[in-house]
Amino acid sequence: MFKSPLKSAVVLLASVGLLASCSTFRNGKLNPDAYRVEGGPNQTPTAATGGTSLFDAFKNDGSAGIRVNRFLWTASLEVLDFLPVQSADPFTGVISTGYGRPPGGGRAYRATVLISDPALDARALNVALQSQSGPVAAGTQRAIEDAILTRARQLRTQAGRF
Repeated sequence: MFKSPLKSAVVLLASVGLLASCSTFRNGKLNPDAYRVEGGPNQTPTAATGGTSLFDAFKNDGSAGIRVNRFLWTASLEVLDFLPVQSADPFTGVISTGYGRPPGGGRAYRATVLISDPALDARALNVALQSQSGPVAAGTQRAIEDAILTRARQLRTQAGRF
């Protein structure tokens, strides 16, 4: 492609310089205050709060990953305790189970639970329930979600956080 090493070096340096300067240009129509959160766990890092860098990903300060609600997490494991857990990742908030039969039930089910928010809220909980013959009825899935939310509220009450 390039005949001389000098041309290759110049093109490489020019492309690295262009790539590095991309972050210095700002879109005039974008209001940075429109997406900044003033406080709480979703606060946008700024120069005042220390900012972020590539090396922050390697720090082990316990804040890696998405924070999930501990009451929803525990309630999901308790309500679905009849299903064998195949994988559970508290950093992404995903619990995946294998097939199992509920007590007194005839059909085998498996579930995947996603807890996407640290708030104890119905929007933070997504349950995908499947039987061996395919997806289950919406009412069955809603009943499982309601049971998990009810148990999570009970756990929160027992912890003394009203």
